[in-house]
Amino acid sequence: MGLFDKMFGRGAESASQQPQAEKRFNELKQKYQTVLTTADQQQVQFQNLHVQDNKLFIKGTAPSEEAKSKFWDQVKLVSPNQDDITADISVDASRATGAAVGGASGGETYTVKAGDTLSKISKQQYGDANEYIGIFYANRDKLKDPDKIQVGQQLTIPARS
Repeated sequence: MGLFDKMFGRGAESASQQPQAEKRFNELKQKYQTVLTTADQQQVQFQNLHVQDNKLFIKGTAPSEEAKSKFWDQVKLVSPNQDDITADISVDASRATGAAVGGASGGETYTVKAGDTLSKISKQQYGDANEYIGIFYANRDKLKDPDKIQVGQQLTIPARS
């Protein structure tokens, strides 16, 4: 399972309860795979990725205007009319140095226990399992896949945004 294999963020839980949402999510995810790959390469951090109003809904933060532009250029290549995607990408230049990615924004440390998943840790820490992606992004230096955490690993739990 990879980074964009399931819906996450605020709105994902209600979206996943809609009958056709998962099927639509998979269709749109496939169509926009190059956009998702570009976002990952440009270190755009997603807070939300789900189906809303039958469109792929993305909310994220880019480390620079250049990264944001590359994201949008790819969206326009895939869908010039953007009729099945809604994206809200802001820029946080403080991320360009990578400082915030490593959790320097004042989070706490958590030691992974047997049976833990990022969703379970997110539920414990934030009260919402769908907020796991923030923990993943804060630990990108240690984690390559949100589903592959190791017992004993020290993770930074960022303050909830």
